[in-house]
Amino acid sequence: MVKRIVLTAAVVWLAAMPVFAQAPKAEIGIFAGWVFSDGVSGNNVLAGDGNVYNRIDPKDSFGWGFDVGFFVSPNAEVGFIYRDQPTKLEVSGTATRDIGDQSTHTYHGYFAYNWGHSDSMIRPYALFGLGATSYSDTSFTALNGTTRTISGVSRFSTTIGVGAKVYGHGPVGGRFGLNWTPTYIKSDATGYWCDPYWGCYLVGNAQYANQFSLDGGVTIRF
Repeated sequence: MVKRIVLTAAVVWLAAMPVFAQAPKAEIGIFAGWVFSDGVSGNNVLAGDGNVYNRIDPKDSFGWGFDVGFFVSPNAEVGFIYRDQPTKLEVSGTATRDIGDQSTHTYHGYFAYNWGHSDSMIRPYALFGLGATSYSDTSFTALNGTTRTISGVSRFSTTIGVGAKVYGHGPVGGRFGLNWTPTYIKSDATGYWCDPYWGCYLVGNAQYANQFSLDGGVTIRF
């Protein structure tokens, strides 16, 4: 009788093991950190204060975001990541001047690869995403006292990230990462290129606005 009970218990335990050891199907995370930003240069503009300005940039500032990912294998993951950088827009040249408040939002679908087993305590990762960067409207008071607005714009962008997720014995863990998001803004004409077969055409120098973020946060796998 005892042997039968032990045998039955062993069979039930072995049958239940896949359930207990099941790999996580998804994870969600929230993070915050510091964002290093740059913008683009342009033509010289003589302003009413007597200075010449030829560059516009979002200032470095705090940023935050969240992501939702789904595991398509123990290591491969697809998902969506959102970032928000509340900042100020500044122009520079012979002087530097803050214009007004601006928010930079990024929206990317991504593919990530996580190294290690699904239940590992430390999982390094790398991700690549495609999506868009959106710059909000910026309202400011001009030197003559009038209120003006620089209209916001959205542009195609990519994002690349590396980092690590650190778990304890439960589903909640910490995360640390470095992310780079280049956004195409415009191209400046640099001259003509001529080919005996194709003829001549105008070529340009592409300019990208970049965000480099260092952040940490919490991730939950389930």
